[in-house]
Amino acid sequence: MKKHILCLGDSNTHGYCADPADCADGGIRFNEEERWTCLLQKALGEGVLVTEEGLSGRTTVFPDPLHETMDALSVIYSLLKSHEVIDLLIIMLGTNDTKERLGANASCIGIGMERLVRKAQSVDCWGDRAPNILIVCPPPIRPEMEAAECGQPMGRGCLEKSRELPRYYQKTAQLVGVHFLDAADCEFNAVDGMHLTRRGHGQLAELLARTVPELLH
Repeated sequence: MKKHILCLGDSNTHGYCADPADCADGGIRFNEEERWTCLLQKALGEGVLVTEEGLSGRTTVFPDPLHETMDALSVIYSLLKSHEVIDLLIIMLGTNDTKERLGANASCIGIGMERLVRKAQSVDCWGDRAPNILIVCPPPIRPEMEAAECGQPMGRGCLEKSRELPRYYQKTAQLVGVHFLDAADCEFNAVDGMHLTRRGHGQLAELLARTVPELLH
């Protein structure tokens, strides 16, 4: 059986494209030649299966009063069990957790990630190996978010909180015994300031392609 990587994330794992001119198909989702999950699959080859689990708006543990089942914690058990056996779980969440209406500062978002990871570690989906999890901290939100129409519901304080996330996520990773990767250098667009560009997807795929193989042994 192939090594199985499950990628749990939000719109940046689903492949949302805020700038249709940046997408080969001119749509709102990057295609299979552009998304980081698909690029990672190609880089790792036939011996690995990379599965996408991206949902726009998804948070770590915080329920969203405007949308249903946005928190990963409420669905993590069923997701992991439906995709077992899992050799590596990649979690890239946090951008949506910064929303003003959720009332969480960067420290609380870090604690939310800790709770989510501990839940994932407790699920019987790992076969005969120990839970293997990589936390990826998303790039910090750009100032363009505050001027974008879709940025208005995000509210205030998002930029500052997103910039603080790496240190809290790194602390969480050390606390719960999982791997950590900071994707700060992967490019967010200048349209809404919080979604990967086509180039950013490629950068993230390259970064993970260098990191992941050593985590699968």
